[in-house]
Amino acid sequence: MPTATWERLPEARRQAVLRAAEAEFAAHGFSGGSLNAIARNASVAKGSLFQYFTDKADMYAHLADLASQRIRAAMELRIAELSWETGFFPALRQLAQDWVAYFAVNPLDRAFMAAVSLEPDMTARSAVREAANGHYLAVLRPLLRKARDMGELRADADIEALLALLLVLLPHLALAPHNPGLDPVLGLSSGDSRQVGEAVDRLVNTLVAAFAAAGARR
Repeated sequence: MPTATWERLPEARRQAVLRAAEAEFAAHGFSGGSLNAIARNASVAKGSLFQYFTDKADMYAHLADLASQRIRAAMELRIAELSWETGFFPALRQLAQDWVAYFAVNPLDRAFMAAVSLEPDMTARSAVREAANGHYLAVLRPLLRKARDMGELRADADIEALLALLLVLLPHLALAPHNPGLDPVLGLSSGDSRQVGEAVDRLVNTLVAAFAAAGARR
């Protein structure tokens, strides 16, 4: 977490460091990201970075948490706009489409999402995953409980299993359209928006088949 020194910095200085660090890590990942480049592009001494954060991993985890907060805010706004009461799974299907669209136009957030799954450094990956999963769970668990209470899920549905599947599916949907090879089956990286949309629907339909109550809107 940022130090007290970081919190006392002028806002302009904090933003300069954040912009430089986000750009560097987005371009090169944690392992390839250079603190020298961050310091140079932020116009601060490299030693100052260690007054702001414990180490490189600490800085990276903070940036990942900020990205997770942005993603969460965007999705919570969209969740509030969707009509969950008239059908949980149709709303979930639309949310999945919106999720893919969000990462198509937010490459910085996509880069930090990639760290959840693709960053080779275990320490950095664990720190990023912890931050991201906390936000996922805070948003998704209430949605699933609401769906259960509405009778949209099968009576014997394992909500925690569905939650675990979503924790796997959402990062995949964020990254596969931009990383050829992550999806060799459905065509998420085809570059064809129609095919991508159909692939998203097919994946959500698999959840519908496994978890939807008999009378639920699909």
